[in-house]
Formats: sequence, C-alpha cells, structure tokens
Amino acid sequence: MNADAFLAAVKGKLIVSCQALEDEPLHGSNIMARMAVAAQIGGAVAIRANGPDDIRAIKQAVDLPVIGLYKQGESGVYITPTFAAAAEIAEAGADVIALDCTERPRPEGLSLPELLARIHGELGLPTFADVAALSEAQAAAAAGVAMAAPTLAGYTDARPALDGPDFALLAEMIEQLPIPVIAEGRVNTPEQARRALDMGAGAVVVGSAITRPRTITARFVSAISTPPPGPLPDESGRGSKPGRNW
Repeated sequence: MNADAFLAAVKGKLIVSCQALEDEPLHGSNIMARMAVAAQIGGAVAIRANGPDDIRAIKQAVDLPVIGLYKQGESGVYITPTFAAAAEIAEAGADVIALDCTERPRPEGLSLPELLARIHGELGLPTFADVAALSEAQAAAAAGVAMAAPTLAGYTDARPALDGPDFALLAEMIEQLPIPVIAEGRVNTPEQARRALDMGAGAVVVGSAITRPRTITARFVSAISTPPPGPLPDESGRGSKPGRNW
C-alpha cells in the first residue's frame, strides 16, 4: 500500500493502537490480534502495532492496514530506532513504518535523513514521523516522511507533558506542514478525537484509552478517589453527606 492509498483509507477516521508491553497483562500477539479484531468491528480503519510478532498476527486476523513500529529499549530513541528494526516489521507485513523522528541522538550514528532514505529506497514503504516539536516535524517532512504526528509531545524536553493531547502543537503542525498530520498522543476521549479532526487532522490514533484496561482502570480509580469539592446532592436536590448510607 502506498502513502496515497493509506491516507485515503484513514482520512477523517479512527486508527486504533493495539500495543501491550511485556509487563502488561494483555501482552502477547494472540491477544493483540483479538484486540485488533474488536477494533475493526467497532469501526477502526487501521491499526498501529508494535513488533514483528504482533504485526504478523494482526495482519492475519484483520484486513486493515497496519502502521508498524518496533520498540527497542526504554529510553531515548527507541521507536523503530534502526534500519534493521524497520526491516523486521516490513517483513512482518507493516504497511507504514512509524519511527521516532525527534532531534535526539540516534543509534548507530545514522542521521534521520539517512535512515529514511534507506527505508524508502530498500523497503519501499511510506513512513510515519513520531515527533515532539514542530521543528522535528518540519525536518522529517523535508526528509520525505508521508505523515507526521505529535506522538512524543511531552515525552522529551521540547515541550511540557500534558494530561491530554498537545492541541497547540497539533495546530502548528497542521498549519505549517506540507504533509498530512495525524492526531496522536494522549487522546483520551471521543470529544478530544472530534476536536482534533475539526482542527484539520487527517485522522486520529487512539491507544491506551481503548486498548489498555490497566490504564483505563487506573484513570477511573484516580477520579473516584478524589473527594468532591462539596456535598453530593440528594434526590431533592439539596446537599447531603457523601456516603450517607454507609
């Protein structure tokens, strides 16, 4: 699938990220494949997936395009950091290669333009830039990526970490990049996804808010553990003490 076909397939729609790392209860390619099936039934038009095993299983389970990445390590540039990583997920069936396109030092000494040139020339697949700043997105676009997203906003020193999407960066990217911009990064609610599309994002990627029950549960636990600012209303509308029947 070339970049134009992929972008046409996802325009204005939802991409679901199906990922679970080794320390998560749902880790395993068979589980991620079933998660992808659930996402497809729910209306997702593409899947974002990590590692050759998960990508291979997902491609066998659903007939959706897959944005592939390969997380290696836990810090620095670890999202598809090398050409070898890109080659492995291409062989597994990824339709698009996602990679860290931040300005941080890269493994093996390759510059980002050199790495992208190898991926485009030798693997023949479009690339998806995960960035943390506008300047990084601009550099990635100049180097030939087909699309970019503020996936890493708040995960480097370039911008502060937010509870939700970095809409300010998203707006800058939409306005100034010559390539399509995908909204990704802490999109936690349908309303945030709708807002991103209304701003001009080409599509929206949602991951943890859909596919990570541990994270979803923790968010609910945190919310209900915070006492309300005042007494809860009773059936008459007047205030009452929280937990009055307990």
